[in-house]
Amino acid sequence: MSLLGIDVGTTGCKTCAFSIEGDLLAAAYEEYDILRGQPGWSEMDVPRVWEKIKQTIRAVATQTRHDPVRAIAVSSLGEAMVPVTNDRRIAGPSLLNNDVRGEEFLDELRLRLDNARLYNINGNTLGNHYSLTKLLWLRAHRPEVWHAADKFLLWGGFVPFMLGADPVVDFSLANRTLLFDIAQAKWSRELIGGVGLEETRLPGLAPSGTAIGTISTAMADDLGLPHDVLLATGAHDQCASALGCGAILPGRAMLGMGTYLCLVPVFNGRRSPELMMPRGLNTEHHAVPGQFVSFIYNQGGVLLKWYRDTFAVADHEAARQTGADVYQMLLAEMPAGPSRVIVLPHFTATGPPDFITDSCGVITGLHLDTSRGEILKGILEGSVFYLRECVQALPETGIEVNEIRVVGGGSKSTEWVQLAADILGCPLLRPQVTEAGALGAAIMAGVASGAYASFSDGVEASVRIERPFEPAPQLKARYDDRFLHYAQLWPRMKGYVQMPAERPQKKGSS
Repeated sequence: MSLLGIDVGTTGCKTCAFSIEGDLLAAAYEEYDILRGQPGWSEMDVPRVWEKIKQTIRAVATQTRHDPVRAIAVSSLGEAMVPVTNDRRIAGPSLLNNDVRGEEFLDELRLRLDNARLYNINGNTLGNHYSLTKLLWLRAHRPEVWHAADKFLLWGGFVPFMLGADPVVDFSLANRTLLFDIAQAKWSRELIGGVGLEETRLPGLAPSGTAIGTISTAMADDLGLPHDVLLATGAHDQCASALGCGAILPGRAMLGMGTYLCLVPVFNGRRSPELMMPRGLNTEHHAVPGQFVSFIYNQGGVLLKWYRDTFAVADHEAARQTGADVYQMLLAEMPAGPSRVIVLPHFTATGPPDFITDSCGVITGLHLDTSRGEILKGILEGSVFYLRECVQALPETGIEVNEIRVVGGGSKSTEWVQLAADILGCPLLRPQVTEAGALGAAIMAGVASGAYASFSDGVEASVRIERPFEPAPQLKARYDDRFLHYAQLWPRMKGYVQMPAERPQKKGSS
């Protein structure tokens, strides 16, 4: 018996089959494009994405016929919702969280509901990146979609629904709509009624790892799966990844090292909004019952990509020709010890605590003998310094971080992971399975099907640590000193870097 975890992201989906012991049996990945019909628009082509998801399932099903799939759950991006009909037809597009549509409703919403009240109910503050404003935009500007849709499903509920499950979503994804009552674990009548929406248009609710149906015969035959495959509720991708790397107890955190660095501390019991809100900390149900998480994030891998495309164009092209790993080559150029270069990682909008949108990146400490490897190390250090500044404020909220599990593409870099351990002054543990989102989904499928008695049982059976990264005492002391310099950059340069900057003109323009 195998367990299928599907990880649906913004630009690609991965499907993985795991044994009960957590061994990766098969995997398939497909990419898809974001549709940008107008400047500022950003949406998923739902029929095309659904076909890509089915392609990955078929590919994995073919490789697991000797160990048939028993249950399926989904890890997915948050916020984006899919309009569907009761007979499982796709009724319209899925607007992503960075789509500008919906901004027009923010001022009116602020008049109706202040952030303190919203946080008390939902654990988030108002913003256009949640589902609420996208629903309001569809109602106002796409009436044909609004009236055709019977339900609006988050992707973690959409995929099981299309496979044959009931229209149900877990608590963590429901939280991303701004319509969920986190204390009551149900849709908020106050929030829904306040904007004139109907609860009947939203999915049912259930904890992660709950059985919500069985695959339809037609889908089983189409995808090459057994007819009795159980379908289960999954979770928001960050929560699924935390589960998939074993960050399920208070004091533990997951550090996702992808396009963004995202630290996800785990805690039991809600913390005071008066302590959480000034630090930009949200509150969301973990996939694990009784636990909560928050998200501390800022730019990560996107800075590494910018560096590659700015400082190493020729190396990147040469690596493409030979099949070499250009990132590993560039990381190998970094000097030992802290860089003399300090970087303020405000290259685009920042994360907690301030969510700054009008700043810019700053690189200081350049000399004639500064190498590009030293610049790269300064960039990576700056990305972790940003997290450290937020982590240092956690104890005042009652949230502790004593151990960090690290996942994502960046976690494959021993240099970057060790650098993070030295700066954060905390042990970082790298699991054997880096596809933590898919493994977390598989664990939820295992809990729902009875393969695991509990989430902790699933983690114990399937999550294994590849190696620990302990902070080097001599480097930690030096990084403590460098951090003090980093912490002065934003306060001292705030007035300057927030000035509007001219964009470079194209050649021949005037």
